[in-house]
Amino acid sequence: TSTMSFGAPVAPAPQLVGSCTSGTTDRLAPADHCVQSAGNDGISSLRWSSTANHLLSTNWDGGVRCWEVQEQGGQIRALPKAQVNHEGNAPVLDCCMSPDGNTVFSVGADKAVRMWQLGQTPPNNVPQQIGSHDQPIKSVRFLKGTNMIVSGGYDKLLKFWDARQPNPVAQIQLPERVYDMDTSDSLMVVACAGRHILTYNVQGQPQEHERKESPLKYQSRCVAAFPDNTGYAVGSIEGRVGIQYATKVPGKESFAFKCHRDGNNVYAVNHIAFHKGYGTFCTVGADGIVNFWDKDNKQRLKGFPAIHRTITCAQFNA
Repeated sequence: TSTMSFGAPVAPAPQLVGSCTSGTTDRLAPADHCVQSAGNDGISSLRWSSTANHLLSTNWDGGVRCWEVQEQGGQIRALPKAQVNHEGNAPVLDCCMSPDGNTVFSVGADKAVRMWQLGQTPPNNVPQQIGSHDQPIKSVRFLKGTNMIVSGGYDKLLKFWDARQPNPVAQIQLPERVYDMDTSDSLMVVACAGRHILTYNVQGQPQEHERKESPLKYQSRCVAAFPDNTGYAVGSIEGRVGIQYATKVPGKESFAFKCHRDGNNVYAVNHIAFHKGYGTFCTVGADGIVNFWDKDNKQRLKGFPAIHRTITCAQFNA
């Protein structure tokens, strides 16, 4: 793994939505929109529906929220549509959607995997529990190849769920707690405490492909699978991103680069999001900056001015 620096900005950035710890509208650009009713605490994840302009968020205040996003004449509006809450308003740490856009799966500090049918109000406004862990659950994803839900928790387990059954279909013991997880078709990548990174083929029965130590020297904060399933990007608390290929790609080698730094100040990379159409990606950090990157040409496409608040996550709607 090599370390390198990206070049100067050379192209405009794609559109995305991001969340910060708190804020006002005083720094919004003309085409930006401040989403209303975003919650009372930090936003832990964002997801777009693949079938409609529906935006989901999970929040440390225990809420899972849905907006309908509309665009007209270059202006964007997000209209609050629905909200559910985890039991006891326990912090919600992640969510995902079924491919048809009808079902939301969420996980969090209540140690439960929950399912919410959009358009329906569950009893007591608490989504149905379809699974559980012995410790808080950090990440959840839907596996298109098998129509299963996979959850990763602080109990050092991956569990695979069929929403129609109360017990996991399978589970995998991990070397450490799950810090982040992502999937892209047949590829699943899991970043654990202790700088462990594991990749799996999840086209059918989950099969471990590789386990290795992170190429970065400090704790992993986030991980994102390449849209073409050939590898992943991992971000750390030390303002650095590693580009790793899980399979051999002619002319491509793994490398790492520094980002989200200002002189001697080093900021965590909080989230990495890939644009599925272009294969470019963005990083957001504790420095309040959004950067866009092209890993294939090793270029920084654009960096936005700092908003002076931590940005926790971001997601493209493409």
